[in-house]
Amino acid sequence: MNVRQELTAALGQQVLHMEGVGGGCIANAAIVTMEDGARYFVKSMPDDQAPFLQEAHGLEELAKANALRIPSIQHATPQLLLLEYIEQAPRRTDFMEALGRGLAAQHRVTSAHYGFYEDNLIGATTQPNVPSDKDISWPAFYWQYRLKHQLKVAEQQGIATDDLRRWMGRLEPRIEGLLSGSEERPALLHGDLWSGNVISDERGEPCLIDPAVSYGHREAELGMTHLFGGFSQRFYDAYEEAFPLSPGHKERLGLYKLYHVFNHFNLFGHTYYEQTLSLIKRYV
Repeated sequence: MNVRQELTAALGQQVLHMEGVGGGCIANAAIVTMEDGARYFVKSMPDDQAPFLQEAHGLEELAKANALRIPSIQHATPQLLLLEYIEQAPRRTDFMEALGRGLAAQHRVTSAHYGFYEDNLIGATTQPNVPSDKDISWPAFYWQYRLKHQLKVAEQQGIATDDLRRWMGRLEPRIEGLLSGSEERPALLHGDLWSGNVISDERGEPCLIDPAVSYGHREAELGMTHLFGGFSQRFYDAYEEAFPLSPGHKERLGLYKLYHVFNHFNLFGHTYYEQTLSLIKRYV
């Protein structure tokens, strides 16, 4: 069944128009208009291992927090995700403050355990979320299911150097001490929170898209926001006012940036190698 046929079957009416849009790195994306004039956003790919059910589950988990706008799901299969179409308006003047407060509220939603009930993707890389020991500590989870996993991916791709292995080996015994004193309950994380995954809705208010959801340390979420820009000081001030961070959080930022820079090395190649190595060395 092609995309048009699946949309017709799901919505009970014909597709009038389908306009492709860019922005995704692994999927086809389009804005569709149906017979009744309603518009939707659809992502699709033919691969049997397509990730859209996992993405839908992540969006559902974020929506439960009732903290920030999340696109509603109209239809989801492994190969197709149909979402409400959000008409973007210019950002309100307090957009960043609202985003900071909303993210703080989202992070107050907690779980008894780190991870999630299923694995998902961070970009196009598998993100393992189901630890063999459900009572695993955060330092152990972050090492084994985030950093060590990225090293494993690099090794599978044949891009892991001896230097990279050696410095990762030196980092491993330090993780526990580096994260000591910041212990908190597992918080609901968007997981891939860079500026491109924050849009404004029709009221100019913040809306989150394209998650890689898990329950983890909220400092890990904030670490990524410092990587590629787009988050103003007003965002951080509003977050800190709503949900103050533990002492020493700024010193740990680089350790949390490492996961995403390492992932970019695995996804996009050597451009990110030196930055990955530099972040590891900073904490050894």
